Amino acid sequence: MIIDKIKKMNEKEADTQKNVVAEDMLIGKWVKCEACKEILYKEEVHENLSVCPNCGKHFRLSSRRRIKQIVDEGTFEEIAKGIQTKDPLHFEGYIKKLEGLREKTKIEEAVTTGIGEIDGEKAVIAVMDGNFLMGSMGSVVGEKITLAIEESIKQRLPLILFCVSGGARMQEGIVSLMQMAKTSAALAKHNQEGLLYISVLTDPTTGGVTASFAMLGDIILAEPEALIGFAGPRVIEQTIKQKLPEGFQKSEFLLEHGFIDKIVERKDMKRTLAQLISLHKES
Repeated sequence: MIIDKIKKMNEKEADTQKNVVAEDMLIGKWVKCEACKEILYKEEVHENLSVCPNCGKHFRLSSRRRIKQIVDEGTFEEIAKGIQTKDPLHFEGYIKKLEGLREKTKIEEAVTTGIGEIDGEKAVIAVMDGNFLMGSMGSVVGEKITLAIEESIKQRLPLILFCVSGGARMQEGIVSLMQMAKTSAALAKHNQEGLLYISVLTDPTTGGVTASFAMLGDIILAEPEALIGFAGPRVIEQTIKQKLPEGFQKSEFLLEHGFIDKIVERKDMKRTLAQLISLHKES
């Protein structure tokens, strides 16, 4: 086995070889865990819900795989499709980059929205995808999430939103920043209607997404070891000229300090969401 051969090398050579092998295998049948540095058979990782079987690290998921894991088979109906992204700043290469990402990822934008069932419990579901411009929030992402919120109100269904984002999309300037206010206003109306909104924070959830809809959930869940915050730790340290606490902005730190309600492992996520929806179901 290739892994056995690698382990027999001296420490320096092994690290170098693992890096080389990992780079080649990322597009093949192997993947490297950045936490424990083990080289893993990709199919085995996928069968384990994209969680490292060696150390338990939760790999980032595409929206397609997330929906497959969470939503009952055959029940997901996508909504708010076909909304086209504009280029308000005429940002050089922006539209071309979006077209390339659509071709590569086979999704229209950084969020997929729809209606489906979770262990038989019907809900409106929005899933962000870090493979599409790091899940950044532009006008279309804000519009699709707002439409999902409005659909939740219209059908009086709970709303589940899986967040993963690098923040607002700089290529759209102030237009992207206004999505923070837009989605927050829609959620305020959702709250007035007495409906349930569960926000699930995954790695990473940062920037304007954290500063808006990600942290407005009635119940806020998070995956283990997820990076959650507004600015990155390095930026904060440089700004305040102080060393940050160990594990700052990790989901475990936020749970300890009351910013989130519960950390849920991926294997338990579907069951947990179904239980929460059932407990808060309207009579």
